[in-house]
Amino acid sequence: MVIGAGQAGLSVSFYLQRLGLEPGQDFVVLDRGPSTGGAWQSRWEALRIGSAHRINDLPGMDALGVSFETADRALPARDVVADYYRQYEGHYNLQVRRPVDVKRVFNRGAELVVGLDNEEVTTEIVVNATGTWGSPFVPWYPGLNDFEGRHVHTTDYRSAAEFEGQSVVVVGGGTSAIGFLLELENVASDLTWVTRRPIEYLDGGELNLEAGAAAVAKQDEAARAGRALPSIVSGTGIPRTRRIQSGIDRGLLVAKPMFSAIEPHGVRWDDGTFQEADVIVWSTGFRPELRHLAPLKLREKEGGVSVGNGSAWKDPRIFFAGYGPQASTIGANRAGRQIARQVIATLSNLG
Repeated sequence: MVIGAGQAGLSVSFYLQRLGLEPGQDFVVLDRGPSTGGAWQSRWEALRIGSAHRINDLPGMDALGVSFETADRALPARDVVADYYRQYEGHYNLQVRRPVDVKRVFNRGAELVVGLDNEEVTTEIVVNATGTWGSPFVPWYPGLNDFEGRHVHTTDYRSAAEFEGQSVVVVGGGTSAIGFLLELENVASDLTWVTRRPIEYLDGGELNLEAGAAAVAKQDEAARAGRALPSIVSGTGIPRTRRIQSGIDRGLLVAKPMFSAIEPHGVRWDDGTFQEADVIVWSTGFRPELRHLAPLKLREKEGGVSVGNGSAWKDPRIFFAGYGPQASTIGANRAGRQIARQVIATLSNLG
């Protein structure tokens, strides 16, 4: 069972098929989304390819004659990704079942069972490729629940138009937060940007590969130790594109330090400074979506799941695609080939 048909799940599925397994017979791909595109189908309308992190081509996508490198950048990214993924699933006949919501994965004696909405299915191996979009993270601050305005997470953001004439506080130091600020500049009545740490901009408009490798190494180290995964952007920085540099020059992209408390009508800093707010946009990232795996008791006391070479140390039948170092935007195909090979080896060992 492959749970999730985003980039990680489709990549693993491609290599499982290439190694001799038949989609729909030897392995089944389940996806919760109503359509193709993984988490991209839920992204906001204004997001375009090239304004976010690089979208890697899926393995074997060249056989379709399409590539994200040459995709139409005038169209919403969610539409482009959904279209390319639809073509990809059809070309390789991956037979993704959707919408299917996996409620829980558990042991029934020696059997591994996947519980769906109205059925339970036994399987030898689970490849968890659920990503993070379904588990948004909002940090707690004093007064969080007393705020009388709107809390909006990245997952809830649809378009700048809904914030017209409102005072907006954007929280977060990644590309999504910057994208929201650029979109809201001439729409919101007032914009305030706050971050936990100073923003490190990268000259040249490209991701620093050495910094990226170091960030991935930290993710890998945390995954192996079973710790909560660190932020990728905190280890890579933000590419200083022309659009971002223009925002800096205009004085828009100047971040204040984090406020210390939230009040009913705004936010307040330690020095007493107060900023009125109608909306707080939390562009504060995500956590791995693992609730359905809770019955397997894979979590360590440090807060994460110990994962080495793609599988859980506590249960080698559970593989993680797009987790830890694979969850970053660095590197193609998110180790799909490696996990597929290990799945085949594990099946062989199981007889």
